[in-house]
Amino acid sequence: MSTDFVFINEVGPRDGLQNQKTLLSPSDRLQLIEQLANAKLPGIEVASFVNPKAVPAMAGADEILQGLSGIKDCEISVLVPNQKGFELARDAGAEIITVVPSATETMNQKNINMSLDQTISSSCAILEEAKKSNLKTRAYVSVAWECPYEGKVAPKVVLDIAAQLLTSGADEIILADTIGAANPAAVGLLFKDCVKEFGHQILSGHFHDTRAMALANVCAALSEGIRKFDSCIGGLGGCPFAPGAAGNLATEDLANMLDQMGFVTDVDLTKLSEIVLFCESLLNAPLGGRMSAWLNKKAN
Repeated sequence: MSTDFVFINEVGPRDGLQNQKTLLSPSDRLQLIEQLANAKLPGIEVASFVNPKAVPAMAGADEILQGLSGIKDCEISVLVPNQKGFELARDAGAEIITVVPSATETMNQKNINMSLDQTISSSCAILEEAKKSNLKTRAYVSVAWECPYEGKVAPKVVLDIAAQLLTSGADEIILADTIGAANPAAVGLLFKDCVKEFGHQILSGHFHDTRAMALANVCAALSEGIRKFDSCIGGLGGCPFAPGAAGNLATEDLANMLDQMGFVTDVDLTKLSEIVLFCESLLNAPLGGRMSAWLNKKAN
């Protein structure tokens, strides 16, 4: 049993909603974010400053940011896919920005219409400019284990990209299993290499549950000293540009497992179960991770 604190970064308002058929208004999304903050989640990725023609669900990102000025004790971050998105986010008052390069040529072309070299160069330039503006920075390495177009990704590729992002000013590197194809053995090996190279403090994990291994993958990362993970309320999610990307690891599943293992998260499990039901009402669809039925029964 461990008493270490594990930081849960909620990505539902961005990664969870970006691929949903039902588009939520900025007002509804603000309600969701406020409820997540009230559940004591220490970090929330609230929006993406992407062209709304490409991802209509993310329209109104500036309105979202401006509506969250009253939230305290929660790290509010936004995703910026390119220089224009960064400028819009900065001007809207973002304090933490996230870039999202992928580890393969084809995935970058599909996701943000740039080559791998162009994506890394753009991401590094954004990170450098963000640091000049005194913003905190996060950087994904998407499809860190497997790409839906090119297959398995060599660990050296991931390490090389991470090194470039860190040199340019990234405060955090998130290794993302974008399509849920990783397994605990592979997760442990890649994080072991990254911890040896960069230390565990700046590393984080982002897992999808496509093959029902997200929680097992978290355990593998925990064994390598990783103490920060993305998750998504109700297991929402999926990337519109990554075929096969099913829902994210459910926040309620992650928080419950960590609690049972003795880790500290400070997250209110009862409130999480209520938020799952709230999301169901907004999206008119059944949601919830593996533990939702048990959590709802416990709450009642």
